Amino acid sequence: MNIPNLEHAVDPQEWALRCDLAACYRLVALHGWSDLVFTHISAKLPLSLTGGDHQFLINPYGLMFEEITASSLVKVDAECNKLSESPYPVNPAGFVIHSAVHEARPDAGCVLHTHTRAGVAVSAQEHGVLPISQQSTFVLASVAYHDYEGVAFRSDEKPRLQDDLGDANFLILRNHGLLTVGASIADAFLGMYVLESACQIQIAALAGQQGAEGLRQVHPRILSGVAEAMRVQTGGMGGAFVWPALLRKLERTDPGYRA
Repeated sequence: MNIPNLEHAVDPQEWALRCDLAACYRLVALHGWSDLVFTHISAKLPLSLTGGDHQFLINPYGLMFEEITASSLVKVDAECNKLSESPYPVNPAGFVIHSAVHEARPDAGCVLHTHTRAGVAVSAQEHGVLPISQQSTFVLASVAYHDYEGVAFRSDEKPRLQDDLGDANFLILRNHGLLTVGASIADAFLGMYVLESACQIQIAALAGQQGAEGLRQVHPRILSGVAEAMRVQTGGMGGAFVWPALLRKLERTDPGYRA
């Protein structure tokens, strides 16, 4: 790739966001959640940098997640029109889901979408996420479901997706995959880590079972206090609590994301 470094060509606040988003792409690849060049992670630029317009950073379509750098990320508007020079295209069809979420949720600083095997498997199970693990309790505190309507490239699906999502931070896209909403990139990543873990645990627990009846479920009264438990667990910082450690790991193994 021959992409000019943008560190000194963009606002420092935008550069910091680019670095975090590139790191997120590489962390998704590192954890085995990527799907070749498909799926997306979008991050909203602060309105103070855009003159009040809604602008986002997203992956250049055609690059593997482990190839993405801060400078290669493409700036787009709410319709996924390119606002920055890039030799790579963007995928408007892939942005339909993301634009729907960003449009309906002003708090959505980052939207992260995956097609993992465990995630798709749970999305195809009629009962959805089961309360059978500590991880699942965090998900069940804020989860929603959206029925499959085919490949998500039609804008007429957006109102239905928005209604289904509501104010939830975890969305199970039936027969399709997983999505998390975060105020920050760190929040969206931590949310996906928890959701993906819950799905992997569920698939493992159901292996060899005739159904969910043989699994011990968490008592409903515990679910009601999980939001406070998560706050305590992260010192009220959410994803920001683990993000520096994740970046240190990436610096040791794959520091090229900052290019």
